Amino acid sequence: MRRITLISTGGTIEKTYDELSGELSNRASVVPRMLRRLRLEDTQVNSVPLMYKDSLDLTAEDRARIRDAIRLHASELGTGDGVIILHGTDTLCETGEYLLRELGQLDVPVILTGAMRPYEMKRSDALQNLTESFLAAGVLAPGVYVIAHGRVLSFPGVVKEHTLGTFVRADADSA
Repeated sequence: MRRITLISTGGTIEKTYDELSGELSNRASVVPRMLRRLRLEDTQVNSVPLMYKDSLDLTAEDRARIRDAIRLHASELGTGDGVIILHGTDTLCETGEYLLRELGQLDVPVILTGAMRPYEMKRSDALQNLTESFLAAGVLAPGVYVIAHGRVLSFPGVVKEHTLGTFVRADADSA
């Protein structure tokens, strides 16, 4: 049985629509609903709702909380296991670079993923990115990665490409 720790931080992937205010916001986790839609054979998921924030509102203290949660939960994992972090896409790369610096030698892959459109919206990429992250967690070497839209990119050097609405290697931007 492989074990995955799924840490929720908020971001677009978890935004929900408030019919009274007409706003999309991070109010509560949609992770349980997402997980019910997946068939995860021989996989034990430990869901950790760490915070509900838009990534543009994350502070240095919030990133330290993410780092500390990874350290705590990754210490219980082994080969074939992994950590997935649901994160807003606007500052996902900043957090990825931070985690790469701060975590040091890892024993499991740490995967950041999110969505350009909330899970609740039509044509959302949320479930695809989460599914790809579960698959990748079982086969990737230890390290820090972003997974989205059929791509696996390792840190350092990942950036959000706003025109394409996905993540790319920083050096691919200049090519």
